[in-house]
Amino acid sequence: MRIILARHGETSWNVEGRYQGQGFDIPLSAEGRAQATAMGARLAGLDLARVVSSPLLRAIQTTETALQACGDPSHLILQDAGLMEIHHGRWEGRLDAEIREQDAERRQAWRETPHLVCPPGGESFEDVLRRAWPAFQAACEGLDEQATALIVGHDGVNRAILCRILGLPISRVWTFRQAPTCLNLLEGPDPDHLVVVRLNDASHLAPLFGEVVHRRI
Repeated sequence: MRIILARHGETSWNVEGRYQGQGFDIPLSAEGRAQATAMGARLAGLDLARVVSSPLLRAIQTTETALQACGDPSHLILQDAGLMEIHHGRWEGRLDAEIREQDAERRQAWRETPHLVCPPGGESFEDVLRRAWPAFQAACEGLDEQATALIVGHDGVNRAILCRILGLPISRVWTFRQAPTCLNLLEGPDPDHLVVVRLNDASHLAPLFGEVVHRRI
C-alpha cells in the first residue's frame, strides 16, 4: 500500500502564532487554499483508493480543495476524529508569545521533553498516539498492495504517527518538520511495516533548495 500523510494548509492563526488545537475550528486562509490547490496539482493523475481527513475545518477544506485541483472533486472523504490535532488545553486560542511569558517553564519543558509534559488541561503526545494510531490503521485497512490512500491531518498528530512509523520515541517528536500541505509518502504491506519514502515534502510550494515557512501551532 501507498499512504500519503499530509498536513492541512495555513490558517490565519498559524501566521499569528496562535494555538488552534481542537477547540477553535479555524478555516484556511487565502494562502492556505492556494497551498492546498498546489498540493492537489501535485497529486493529479493518482488513483486514490481512499481519502480520510480529520474532521476539523482546516483539514476538510484542504482535502476538498486538493481533490478539486487534482481533478477528483467528487471523491468520498471519510472523517475520523482520531486524526484531530493535539488538544492544547488552556493554551488554545492564545498566542505563543503569551505562553512564553506566562507559562514559560512548562512551554520550555514541552519543547525539550515532550514525553514528560503536556499543555495544561490538554493532551500529551502519548495521548495523541493512542487515538491517532488506531485511526491511521483504520484508514489503511483493506488496501491492497498497489492501492494509494490520502490521509490529511495536522502537525502534532502527524508527528505522533510518524514517530511510531520511524521507530522514534515521543521524546523525538520535534526533530523533524511538518510544513503546511507537506506530503509524507509511506509504502509497505501494512501499517506496522511502512517505509518512509519522503518526509515533509513540500516541493509544490518551494524551489528545490528553498524551504516552506514552518508554523507548527
